[in-house]
Amino acid sequence: MGCGAGKQTLVLAQELKVPISAVDSHAPFLSRLESEAEQRGLRHLLRTRCADFGQLEDVPGSYDVLWAEGSIYVLGWKEGLTRWRRLLAPGGLMAVTEATWLTDSPPSDAVAFWREAYPTMGTLASNTAVAREAGYQVLDTFPLPPSAWWDEYYGPLRERMDMLRTEAASNPALAEAISSMQREIDLYERSEGAYGYVFYLLRVS
Repeated sequence: MGCGAGKQTLVLAQELKVPISAVDSHAPFLSRLESEAEQRGLRHLLRTRCADFGQLEDVPGSYDVLWAEGSIYVLGWKEGLTRWRRLLAPGGLMAVTEATWLTDSPPSDAVAFWREAYPTMGTLASNTAVAREAGYQVLDTFPLPPSAWWDEYYGPLRERMDMLRTEAASNPALAEAISSMQREIDLYERSEGAYGYVFYLLRVS
């Protein structure tokens, strides 16, 4: 769900050797995924779908596993779990990451930022409670390490931002986008440990 260019999708296909439906609303990402899968000899396992993952009309119980990294926030934690539950077969599994408060006393500037960016962001306790109320058994949870943010996201993003700064000098919209991302990066650096992505491993009750 929200596979993007399919980095995780390709790992799952390689490891599990089972058919996978890769859903994203951005067609160029899916084209990149198809090309990479072809090069790795995995294309026969993938069905790419350019669609809104919040409005899928598949037959209920169509899937054994739903995998969503960094995408359920588009719907919201409770709404995403509720909408996607019908897609899982009895006993079906869900592996999903969600931005989560990791402390009961986060810094005030972090609270202010996320109140605007993602006002429904919950704690580990509140998110697991919502999952149970939505009809899931919570099998396990674990936070992704800070290195996942720096190595896979903020680090490459910083490099890209640095490449664009000259262009941004004559492009106000780009300059504002870079400034906004810099504020987010600086906030995470100051608040490291207060919030992060948590993997939730769930099973339909």
